[in-house]
Amino acid sequence: MADADVREAVPSDAEEIARIQLTTWRTAFTELLPAAVLDELDSAATEQEWRHALTDGPAAVLVATEGPWIVGFCAAGPAPEAEVAAANGTLPEDAATVALVSALLVEPRWGRRGHGRRLLGAMVERLAAGGATRGITWVPEANTASMAFFRSAGWAPDGTVRTLDAGGRPLRELRLSGPMELQFEER
Repeated sequence: MADADVREAVPSDAEEIARIQLTTWRTAFTELLPAAVLDELDSAATEQEWRHALTDGPAAVLVATEGPWIVGFCAAGPAPEAEVAAANGTLPEDAATVALVSALLVEPRWGRRGHGRRLLGAMVERLAAGGATRGITWVPEANTASMAFFRSAGWAPDGTVRTLDAGGRPLRELRLSGPMELQFEER
């Protein structure tokens, strides 16, 4: 394997981050999202959203690289109250120090090479240095690969579930919660 690393994303990475997001969704999420939803994804709009996130957004964005290529990314930041609240709307005692991992994707052709672990590890380290004591993320219940990945890091469903409208089809997501000290299990 060529040199693998993780670095902070810069605005000029927006095009590649958007390409990775759309490629990954269109190849890995075909069972989760309706074809019409995947067909409607617009690369220019997605790139613009990432460019905005990288210049004005509150989240940190890291990219995984292998040699000269960007192969994955992770976006995270302080968790909004709505994301960390229990199903009944109450906030946990640690709500102010919970971080939300809003995206973690590695392009499928670069999978199984440790990029996801490096991305999550670097992001969690960064979040903990900023005062985060716990992390959360939302994973589609049917996304067994992502579920297994986060479980291997010590994150698990915390009992909160939400259902999104994915182009007229319900998409059930579980909220996973975990420590800032990752201990990846071998899979």
